[in-house]
Amino acid sequence: MSAVTATMSEGDMDARTKPATPDEGARLGFRLTLPAQILVLFISAFPLLMQLYISVTDWSPLSGVGWWNAWEMWNSFANYTDLAADTRFWSALQRTAIVMLVCVPAEFLLGLALATLFADDFPGKRIFYSILLMPMMVVPAVAGYMFFMLFQSGGPVNDILARIIGTPLTIAWLSDPTLALIAVMIADIWQWTPLMFLILLAGLVGVPEDQMKAATLLGANAWQRFTTIVLPKMKTIIIIALAIRVIENFKIFDTLYIMTGGGPGVATETISVYIYKVTTQDLIWGYVAAIALAILIVLSIVAVYAMKRMAKSREVPA
Repeated sequence: MSAVTATMSEGDMDARTKPATPDEGARLGFRLTLPAQILVLFISAFPLLMQLYISVTDWSPLSGVGWWNAWEMWNSFANYTDLAADTRFWSALQRTAIVMLVCVPAEFLLGLALATLFADDFPGKRIFYSILLMPMMVVPAVAGYMFFMLFQSGGPVNDILARIIGTPLTIAWLSDPTLALIAVMIADIWQWTPLMFLILLAGLVGVPEDQMKAATLLGANAWQRFTTIVLPKMKTIIIIALAIRVIENFKIFDTLYIMTGGGPGVATETISVYIYKVTTQDLIWGYVAAIALAILIVLSIVAVYAMKRMAKSREVPA
């Protein structure tokens, strides 16, 4: 009897000390994280399904019907056909694209130049580094008010230009359709170039120093080292930085709205400002949901493309 008990005890000990297989560990991990996964899925899926549901109805807060009964106002996808024919929507989307095509490359080039400069040590680097990052820390609404004051007819911008050319100037920056959009883009570049600089500097610091030294010994100049070693090594970081700024430019609102309110007229009305006006002034929430869903699809395509480019850059050796 004691021999059988000892044998069973040894078997139990072996079972306890036997390491779990990868499949068992995966199943255990799945069971432990299942509640959190369900919660995350609900948080992300419910608003999306709600948006899709409202986008195919004419429901609004003033309709006198609860959102759960919005199906009673089904419009057979009329919001999407109206969206395709909405010239104001396409104009707002075009202005958003213009801001993106100007600001993102400008922020990238300035950020890359500054990152290249700050990759080397120089006197006062920490002080200049802190100063350079300050615009990114400013609340966008505050930045909008700052630039609203700077671009007034009697503001500092006109005063500086007048001193340079020696002639008094009273340019109405925020009242001119073209100049107002330029002022908004200057504000965006000022505020978000530091973010681009920070991301690119992190990538630049990660470039292997031994490869740079080897290239220098082989006679490569600074431009050759930059194009053949630095840029290929930073490919993933560059894609991430550009994708972040492209997506964020679609959401530009605070600074722009405080500076111009989307005006004069609709000259600076980007897609975010347009959605805000339709939501708060027209209260056409079904149509707003259709617009937001269309923008979500566009931004998702951009994000997927960026991830694919990152995956390719990791597969192909630099």
